Amino acid sequence: MVKVTGFDNLQRQLDEAQRAFKSLDGQLATVHFDPENTESINAAIQTMESAIDGKVAPYRNNPFVAPLIPKMKAKYREPILERAKTAGQRRDIVAAEAKD
Repeated sequence: MVKVTGFDNLQRQLDEAQRAFKSLDGQLATVHFDPENTESINAAIQTMESAIDGKVAPYRNNPFVAPLIPKMKAKYREPILERAKTAGQRRDIVAAEAKD
């Protein structure tokens, strides 16, 4: 008879990963920032990243969760940066029109 071990650990890791992903479901954080102020943008990103860290902290060492944390942060960072970029472009257009 062959004894297979490790399934209990795998099941525990999968259960933890499921709880981690469920904790990320819904609203993570509400961030407000001035899209023309770099410090404000950075503070918004830090708030979002801290919210993710707080939600997944109990599962940080889980091999299914850990590699996804930086990807989640990047996913939520991009819209903040895009909004700031768009606001900057709008400001440049308004400034150019004011010169005309």
